[in-house]
Amino acid sequence: MRIFDTPGVYSERADADAGGVLALRSDVAGFVGMARRGPLHLPVPLASFRQFQAWFGDAFDGGYLALAARAFFDNGGRRLWAVRVASEAGTAASRVLSAGGVPAWRIEASSAGVWGNDLEVRVHVQRRSQCRAQPLPGDALRWRVERTAGYAVHALAELRQAGLPAQHAYVDGVDAAAGVLALDRALPFDSAAPATLETIAYAFEVLQSGRRVLVAEDLELSPEHPRYGPAVLCQPWQIVDRRAPAQESEAQVTGRSDAALQFMRSAQSRPPVPPPPIVLRELRAVGTGLVLPTVLLDAGPGLLVLEGGADGLAALAVEDFIGLPGSPLDGDAARIAARRGLRALAAIDECALLAVPDIHIQPRPPLQLAPPPACVPDPCLPQPVLPAPRRAPAVGDDPPRFDEGAIERVQAALVTLAEQCGDRIALLDAPHAACTEATAVDARLRAWRGRFDSSFAALYAPWLKVLDPQRAPGTTRAVPPSGHVAGLIAALELKRGVHVSPANEPLVGAQDVTLAIDEARHGLLNSLHVNVIRALPGRGLRPMGARTLSSDPSWRFLSTRRVMCAVRRALAAALPWAVFEPNDWRTRAKLALVAGGFLQGLWARGVLPGAAPNEAYCVRCDDGNNPPSSRDRGELLMEIGIAPATPFEFVLLRIGRDANGLAIVESGLESA
Repeated sequence: MRIFDTPGVYSERADADAGGVLALRSDVAGFVGMARRGPLHLPVPLASFRQFQAWFGDAFDGGYLALAARAFFDNGGRRLWAVRVASEAGTAASRVLSAGGVPAWRIEASSAGVWGNDLEVRVHVQRRSQCRAQPLPGDALRWRVERTAGYAVHALAELRQAGLPAQHAYVDGVDAAAGVLALDRALPFDSAAPATLETIAYAFEVLQSGRRVLVAEDLELSPEHPRYGPAVLCQPWQIVDRRAPAQESEAQVTGRSDAALQFMRSAQSRPPVPPPPIVLRELRAVGTGLVLPTVLLDAGPGLLVLEGGADGLAALAVEDFIGLPGSPLDGDAARIAARRGLRALAAIDECALLAVPDIHIQPRPPLQLAPPPACVPDPCLPQPVLPAPRRAPAVGDDPPRFDEGAIERVQAALVTLAEQCGDRIALLDAPHAACTEATAVDARLRAWRGRFDSSFAALYAPWLKVLDPQRAPGTTRAVPPSGHVAGLIAALELKRGVHVSPANEPLVGAQDVTLAIDEARHGLLNSLHVNVIRALPGRGLRPMGARTLSSDPSWRFLSTRRVMCAVRRALAAALPWAVFEPNDWRTRAKLALVAGGFLQGLWARGVLPGAAPNEAYCVRCDDGNNPPSSRDRGELLMEIGIAPATPFEFVLLRIGRDANGLAIVESGLESA
């Protein structure tokens, strides 16, 4: 410890990281589905349902993604990656602004969907600074003004004189000491008449269904200005090339570029800010309207209604959920186009729980609202000025109802992704028909369970009934249970640990199940590794099973697989330093020491059972499993044996009578 003699404030460096292997989170979920709005085929990190609404909107009849996200956060989940899917028919609503009849800017909804057809834009001309001006003798580009405050370089200025049309130029320089403004071009003027020079900018007021959602002020026409419109109203991941703004790639427009993906992957500390409801695209070519601003934007005083938005759900296909096949020889454009649905989610390393609830979508007819009663004003009162009637909200196309063959393809791709990554679990929802028809539930669930055999997947049934925010209060809607289950798994891991079996805990937000399963049927389905959700009297809705879909008894329980996934995830992130290290006994001893210390920490926290560490794990990395032949090939092998805690599914109670009365004794525990 350092001894201080002189009073004062001292600073010392203290490294809080003790080194070794750190346990990584395995409670992060990844969902793929349909939403009202939001970037297509781009994973977005979310930390609450409010953030989901900001990015993707509220729940709607065409998808389960919003309801699954709400269920995940309501049940204790803290981090979710969501991917919105749609077909290539999905387009963004837009409207073109012209300058003197020449297209200048395109106002575009920030994402595809009919939601953009409900957007209305009002463009205001802002005149911030105005003063009298006089050109310097012999210099038509330099003007003496009363004051230079409020005039900035590259701002658009308007020269007004009586009897002459207004002329426009960009401010090229500001000399505050001399009170002189330099313009980028000479303007015609009358030296005998007084002249006024004022700045011009634009303000965009955006309304959605009559409600103001954005006011963007001080937008400039010049690409060199800090408040250049397309640079202010743009996607958060978009980099606007101010020197060639008219040259934009299709990847930037759709939001599926590598820049967008890298932007999302870098958002580890906090989720990124959602994009504005509209974005601006530059349409003028370099050397024409950008240099010679002879006219203003022809906006007009009225509202500009965006048009042409489409959801692209009617043409939705399986490939939109699982991605397109690709080749290592594909170019950037082909690779980006193939990255759809699950392939986009595969790029996120921290996802540990995967689900695709919207492949089970059951389209419903849109809600038909009764027209309000006619307003009959009282003739004895002054006639009020009634507001203009609102436009009817845009209605999009409905997604198709996928058959069991399509559902199997998507769930098989989900399981394959989990197996290839080796550190995540696929949460499968049973088909809707298998969870609603009581007479055929056994046969349907048995047949569906027989299609999969993997320790990286778990199947849950039946569906859950939740309150429907789109219908009258008290109305329920059946949804797949994967969102609730993922939230429960995440909450138990954060509260107790990854080794705790995610079962026998109440599900928040679920009102009922679509099918009541009795004891006999539950026993049959449990033996088939179908995790049944039951409504237990006085205990609410609880998943009463936590098994994988593996036929191997060693990987029967979901907690066992998740412990192994967590260990693999942590070691894979902590041991890359050993690559290219000398393949000698020192490196092998270091690896064994690091892995052993990590496993001992897991044993101390109760993740691994046993009265002593040697009963819970073993690590071997020595000359015995690294012979000279493998060392000559540059190979190093470390063998790790783990005895994960096995959950007990059945508690046997022996009830009998003794001398003092009735006695209940726990005589033994049995695991399935």
